[in-house]
Amino acid sequence: MTDLSAAPVERRADIATLLLDRLGDQRLGLRTRERDWTWDAVVRESAARAELARELRREGPFHIGVLLDNVPDFVFWLGAAALSGATVAGINPTRGNTQLAADIRYVDCQLIVTDAAGMGRLRALELDLAPDRFLLVDDPAYLDRVAAHRTEPVAHAGPEALLLLLFTSGTTGTSKAVKCTQRRLAAIAYGASDKFGHLRADVDYCCMPLFHGNAIMALWAPALANGATVCLTPKFSASGFLSDVRYFGATFFTYVGKALGYLLATPEAPDDADNTLVRGFGTEASVADQADFRRRFGAELFEGYGSSEGPALAALDPQAPPSALGRPAHPGVAVVNPETLNDCARAVLDEYGRVTNPDEAVGEMIDKAGALVFEGYYKNDAADAERLRNGWYWTGDLGYIDEAGFLYFAGRKGDWLRVDGENTSTLLIEQVIRRHPAVIAAAVYGVPDPRSGDQVMAAVEVADPAVFEVAEFAEFLSAQDDLGSKGAPRLLRVSAELPVTGSNKVLKRQLQQQRWHTDEPIYRWAGRGKPEYEPFTETDKFQLKAEFATFGRGNLF
Repeated sequence: MTDLSAAPVERRADIATLLLDRLGDQRLGLRTRERDWTWDAVVRESAARAELARELRREGPFHIGVLLDNVPDFVFWLGAAALSGATVAGINPTRGNTQLAADIRYVDCQLIVTDAAGMGRLRALELDLAPDRFLLVDDPAYLDRVAAHRTEPVAHAGPEALLLLLFTSGTTGTSKAVKCTQRRLAAIAYGASDKFGHLRADVDYCCMPLFHGNAIMALWAPALANGATVCLTPKFSASGFLSDVRYFGATFFTYVGKALGYLLATPEAPDDADNTLVRGFGTEASVADQADFRRRFGAELFEGYGSSEGPALAALDPQAPPSALGRPAHPGVAVVNPETLNDCARAVLDEYGRVTNPDEAVGEMIDKAGALVFEGYYKNDAADAERLRNGWYWTGDLGYIDEAGFLYFAGRKGDWLRVDGENTSTLLIEQVIRRHPAVIAAAVYGVPDPRSGDQVMAAVEVADPAVFEVAEFAEFLSAQDDLGSKGAPRLLRVSAELPVTGSNKVLKRQLQQQRWHTDEPIYRWAGRGKPEYEPFTETDKFQLKAEFATFGRGNLF
């Protein structure tokens, strides 16, 4: 067998060729707690599923929905799509049933790969798909079908083939799916390798969901390009993280900010740093959490800014302040005033790192060359036009550049927010809340989380706040099929009269600025599972303020 580590491999333009490069490679390519596969075996498993998919192909877009946890078949179907010319649409299981059905219909799935648990949900949905359009990976007959299609791997697609549809949420509240071709994903794989030092010797621990761009773009694709080992856990587990790292001998992992917070909430042990981790990459972790992770687990972290649809904006710089993203990746990255199209003034920071001139310095982050990278949304010309204006790529996010030239993320604009690393539409949550018979009006908005990202807060107008049954309202939310697991508000404001504009639209901006600083009743849900609201007292606010200060976000309280 050829030793692929002996000489550099020519950079490939598509994922299919990257896979074929791994034929004959006996390094471990995929591991779980139960079983291992060499890279050669991974490619052959993918090729068998590619042939099965080609046999099952029907007229119309060759789109395959995958509703699975992080199991080996998810990886095999990513490879199968690349080899066969199909497109994988990773389906987010945290969606409510209504949104789940809408997602599947929107991206024109002609085949869905799932398991018995996923099929239990899908049976209740109106999807207009015949029974033979579903493949259950835990059905013994499925493995027989895969085995019957084993053949020598070949590629039926190239760089321009659409490989991924990655769901996101935009300001309109409707589903959007980001298009990603094989060419773009291959370029991302090499870009991440150059930026974060991915090596063939790496053992990459995949604990973030494979339906999300974080796991595919920042871990799976670079591992494939370098022939590193991918290790799967079905779902993220804070309590099982260190045990998995040690079991696999993991050197790299990816995260979103809240996941890091969950890890740090586990009991600390004297030997936490006795592990193989070298580095991790993620987004939205607080400065304090990053520092605590480095101290406790002895591994470096790289914080970045990125999205499934857009280019990377920041370049790493060891001199960057802890809260900065780095320096603009190239001269085309800028922060502009959306109305004047002029670059914003440089931010002047005080001794605590706070912007003293936000009106002049904070604007929308753009990439003047990003239109060449953005491949568009599936069947959404209006959203494409919103991203590409004046020949520039607009992120939809706010930022600023300080006097030393470092780039910072400053928040998000529009009716959406970021919860646990996922975009969540406030409009969809409002639609659910307004169904409650006691609710006259409602507004949903993001408020800062003490560690990272946003929390969902809702304000409801009712006839008499004194008799509004908060416990019954919580039960109502739990019963709504189309309210995803990230959508239930963490904070609830109950009002007799919400502030409105002259046209009787709720002044959401004012509510968001006030947050919990109001004399009106505020309730808080601090646990997991089903919402259970308790009065948010002055003592609770004092404790929350201290928590913000602990994680370096005191200015956001």
